[in-house]
Amino acid sequence: MLTAEQKLKERIKELTCLYEVTSLIVNCDYDDMETALLGIVQCLERAWQFDEETYVVLSTPDYFIKTEEKGEGYVFLESVITVFNKPKGEIKVGYPSPKYQLKDFLEEEQQLLDNVCLKVGNLLERKEIKEKEEHIRRQVEQSDRLRILGEITAGIAHELNTPLANILGFTELLQEHISDDPQALKDLDKIITNTIFSREVVKKLMFFACEMPETREVINVVEVIEEAINMLRTTLRQNDVSCDFEHSEDTIELRIDKIQLTQVVFNLIVNAIYFAPPKSTISVSLGVEKQNIILKIADQGPGIPEESKAHIFDPFFTTKPVGEGSGLGLSVVHGIVQSHQGSIAVTPNTPAGTIFTLKFPKK
Repeated sequence: MLTAEQKLKERIKELTCLYEVTSLIVNCDYDDMETALLGIVQCLERAWQFDEETYVVLSTPDYFIKTEEKGEGYVFLESVITVFNKPKGEIKVGYPSPKYQLKDFLEEEQQLLDNVCLKVGNLLERKEIKEKEEHIRRQVEQSDRLRILGEITAGIAHELNTPLANILGFTELLQEHISDDPQALKDLDKIITNTIFSREVVKKLMFFACEMPETREVINVVEVIEEAINMLRTTLRQNDVSCDFEHSEDTIELRIDKIQLTQVVFNLIVNAIYFAPPKSTISVSLGVEKQNIILKIADQGPGIPEESKAHIFDPFFTTKPVGEGSGLGLSVVHGIVQSHQGSIAVTPNTPAGTIFTLKFPKK
């Protein structure tokens, strides 16, 4: 039994611990949580009756912090750390066993431990709220940048449309007046071909700026994928990555918006290039299964973390470092696929990487 003086001494230690823990939490730098949590663990160590033999362990999914071990076996007091009403870890305070038993802990020590766990849980909640607020702030900034970019892109596209139409019209007039010079006619054909190509690029710019209506027509998907891969040849070469395209038939037709399909293929391959290691291969395959057209794009990168799989199609969600991805690419892909009554699934590649499988109903 403790004397009145000893009890008073223990209460002072417990109150000192609570004061120090509160101070650490109030002054905590969320970017250096480990320092604050280590300080909390050390406060607990000093607060116990037999502090020189106390061993403290704090564990959560993101942190594991402990004091110096004083032996091999321990008897522990334990308390759960709760974050947003869900258990997210625990703190254990122990004495060496068999020298000490559970009865050697004071009742007030369990109360102190529960109190500290409550405070740590509140700290982790505030950190999570701050991170979400920061994420939303970045989303708003990104959305503003995209809106401005869209307005600029739409303006550029409209500015280019008029001179391109003039070039095309006057070139066709020249063809009518120059009928006896084969070389000149050949050169004019090149001007017309390149002007039409430029006009298609403008159409794509207008689509990305949400200025183009959806136009569905029957197209050869093989040709669209080949065009997308060819547009990315330079990027593939710069990243030392190759891209193989296999298709079960030379002509696989689908009623779809051609520009949107190009955007889907382009986004998925660009994403694969980003995560693909040098010397690896991105595999693109296209085939027909029953009433569906199946498109698969597989990379040999690190794969998608399990905790991220449920969010990869969410707007603004990205596993790339800040500044390297808007988090919109896969969201746009998902929206386009769904608007064409299709589906998109993500599975692991073997031995490493990710496979995106797209299914479109064959019409």
